[in-house]
Amino acid sequence: MARTDKMKLGTFVYTFGFHPASWLHPASDVHGANDFSHLLDVAKRSEAAKLDFMFMADSPAAAVGDPDALSRIPTKMNRFEPLSLLSALSVTTEKLGLVATVSTSYYEPYNVARLFASIDHLSHGRVCWNVVTSDHDETGYNFNREGLDPHALRYERGNEFVDVVFGLWDSFEDGALLLDRENGVYYDKTKHHTLNHKGKHFQVRGPLNIARSPQGRPVIAQAGGSEPGMDMAARTAEIVFSLASNIDRNRAFYENVKGRMPAYGRNPDDLKIMPGVVLNVGETEAEAQAKVNYLIDKMHPDVGRLMLSEFLEADLSGVPLDKPFPMDRLPKEPKGSRALFEELTDFVKSGRTVGELVRHYAEKHTGNGITGTPKQIADFMEEWFETRAADGFILMFPTLPSSLDDFVTLVLPELRRRGLFREEYEGKTLRENLGLSMPTNRFAKAQAAG
Repeated sequence: MARTDKMKLGTFVYTFGFHPASWLHPASDVHGANDFSHLLDVAKRSEAAKLDFMFMADSPAAAVGDPDALSRIPTKMNRFEPLSLLSALSVTTEKLGLVATVSTSYYEPYNVARLFASIDHLSHGRVCWNVVTSDHDETGYNFNREGLDPHALRYERGNEFVDVVFGLWDSFEDGALLLDRENGVYYDKTKHHTLNHKGKHFQVRGPLNIARSPQGRPVIAQAGGSEPGMDMAARTAEIVFSLASNIDRNRAFYENVKGRMPAYGRNPDDLKIMPGVVLNVGETEAEAQAKVNYLIDKMHPDVGRLMLSEFLEADLSGVPLDKPFPMDRLPKEPKGSRALFEELTDFVKSGRTVGELVRHYAEKHTGNGITGTPKQIADFMEEWFETRAADGFILMFPTLPSSLDDFVTLVLPELRRRGLFREEYEGKTLRENLGLSMPTNRFAKAQAAG
């Protein structure tokens, strides 16, 4: 059945762009990591293009590893705390959704509920919480832990955490604020509720001391392909960030996650599957490939080796770049994409050097998605959308703002010509623009049920 809805699109933001050498691009602002005007510029360009949201990726830790390589990668080493940034963006933009990553492993539910509710009011209903449990050891060392908690424990805590936050966001019902000056009554006490949550990980009385969100509650995003992650998404998420590595696998993921939703009383249309995709666009294929090559040439070999080491979970420090890859350092199973792992394995078996493998991985990893002309990229996106491998895409631009400008100038007109993307925002809130239903207040629902 042909789709009648429109594709959803968001800008994924590392400060300078997704590519680790993006800060070396002459069109980038080298001071951008600490200059709000740079990120406001990215937001304004995204909003002018009528994109759904700006997605701030984050990890509450500096990266750990080879100091020589890390000194050449600013992404994790110097960036704004995301909720502070969203607060500023909320009052300097008008229609663009604002997404921030906050971990359930290192906050308390009341803090998160209050922070996001406040920003949702500041933005008039445009905020989204990207729920993560964290997946890097370095984060735990900043929060009174020796590395990461076990995976199962993080998801167990994460599920309870989200339930508590949802309950706190329901503290005030819609219409609870009477603002009755004549009788001196500010709010209706019958529409204000105490949560009194007592669970395995959290004890939270409530209520939250801020009125109900303009969206009912902020939109929820999540990423995670594990069984607990997919189940958590089906139960709670409204945007799911997946990896656009293979259309057939993503279509199966799409069906799997949405197929779980009815068991939780949810409509599958209330969840948007949005793969992250790196786009390199040029007016010709050669021009697009030249943009990929330029950044790879700019990237220092130590940075490429660190990226490869992280993907393979193998220590490659000190391994000569001009020698064949040592097969004993190749793991039996991949940490990330199996398709990419198998391609790298075949490349290694052909006798290529470590340096050649580093460059090959850099091109495949930072060129993940599609490199080509506007028509080729629009064809790629249309196929994924129409065959229900995706409801839209989180656009991981190699450089910011230049790659964003390329997409807006070259690809968006083609998507609009095909009727795949909006001409104007449909509503005022992020929830309205994504086509998501308003959540029901649990206390009002319980009272209505008698």
